[in-house]
Amino acid sequence: MTLLLLEALGALVLLVFIVWWTMFSGRKKGELPDEAAPRDKDEAPPSRRD
Repeated sequence: MTLLLLEALGALVLLVFIVWWTMFSGRKKGELPDEAAPRDKDEAPPSRRD
């Protein structure tokens, strides 16, 4: 029973580490602010006609 709990705890720690690494390992100062985004939300993508 103790081994099962240790294994579950290890899996939880690994999951938390993977989520943390994915969220915070990118940019040094976090995400870009909204006004520095390359495209506006109102701007529609160019349409393609065949």
